[in-house]
Amino acid sequence: MKSFKEDLSRIDRLMILCALLLSLWGVFCIYSAAAGTTGRGLDFALRQTAWLIFSILAMLFIIAVGHFKILEGAYPLFALTLLILLLTDLLAPKVNGAQSWIGIGSIRFQPSEFAKITLILTMSKFLSRNPPTNLKTFGTALFLISLPVLLVLIQPDAGSALVYLVISFGMLFAAATPLKYLGSLIGLGLSAIPFLILFVLKDYQKKRILVFIDPMRDPLGAGYNVIQSRIAVGSGGFHGKGFMLGTQSKLKFLPEPHTDFIFSVFSEEFGFLGNMILIFLFVILLFRIILIGVKSKDRRCKILVAGVASWLWFQMFESIGMSIGLMPVTGLPLPFLSYGGSSLLAIFIALGLVASVCAAEENGRQFIMTQA
Repeated sequence: MKSFKEDLSRIDRLMILCALLLSLWGVFCIYSAAAGTTGRGLDFALRQTAWLIFSILAMLFIIAVGHFKILEGAYPLFALTLLILLLTDLLAPKVNGAQSWIGIGSIRFQPSEFAKITLILTMSKFLSRNPPTNLKTFGTALFLISLPVLLVLIQPDAGSALVYLVISFGMLFAAATPLKYLGSLIGLGLSAIPFLILFVLKDYQKKRILVFIDPMRDPLGAGYNVIQSRIAVGSGGFHGKGFMLGTQSKLKFLPEPHTDFIFSVFSEEFGFLGNMILIFLFVILLFRIILIGVKSKDRRCKILVAGVASWLWFQMFESIGMSIGLMPVTGLPLPFLSYGGSSLLAIFIALGLVASVCAAEENGRQFIMTQA
């Protein structure tokens, strides 16, 4: 108990504060968005609040256990995650054309969210022990990365697969992978885009790419979401229309306002000023996470923190970008704000790992000072 209290005193409080503020703001946005579309705003908000409380407890549990012990079980956890993803592909019912959810009783969760954590743990352990400075270790790392990517593509969930790739690239960069390997990886990815479009992506995913280029080619079909989202964002103006006063979600023009397009609801109600505050909180959060990784003397921790930072940055960038038409629609949730227990829980577990790294680093620094 004493050690746990000491760890809590050493964690980055500003990082946790930003995460909590974003999450609480998300609960209010979910309440407003769901009230307009389903009339169950309070129900959705209470569920998200319950998930938030559970996620905070999970984060505290991770801090208490410590990232060192969790890293010891990285490979078995990764294997278990791959097995669950495979079972999801085989047994999960289709929801909106995808097999992404599995249930235990009345509780449903999305395994692909937790695969982000086990991928980060596995790659940080592997890359720290096997620096990707030659083709053998680099190729082995790519093989490990490809396993969850292929399993979520089968569902199909191209958004999560893209997140895995961004996470992996950030971790490979942090592991000092030679630039010629990273450059070749980028080139290979770009050259594979035509193949993916022609043979891998489903028809609705192809339409998303086409309407990203020109939403007006199908304004009442695939382009409808993007058009309505842009209208919602733009109509917020500088100050916004006010909490619960957004018309796009209340009049049911905006699809999936409490999940995919929560940023559009936020922008309409809180305006440009609210957006700047929101992005400022994300920037501070990411800056504190990266700072923890930079200060860490442990190679594993540096790579781990790089993976978490890459994950949160990309999902924030993609979710906001698709809401304003600067990125294709992928259905990725906006971290902390979008409705969904799996996403929120996975993110707070990841923050628990980062907080544990911070506590260990501060403990080591204090130990050196007492010995000096």
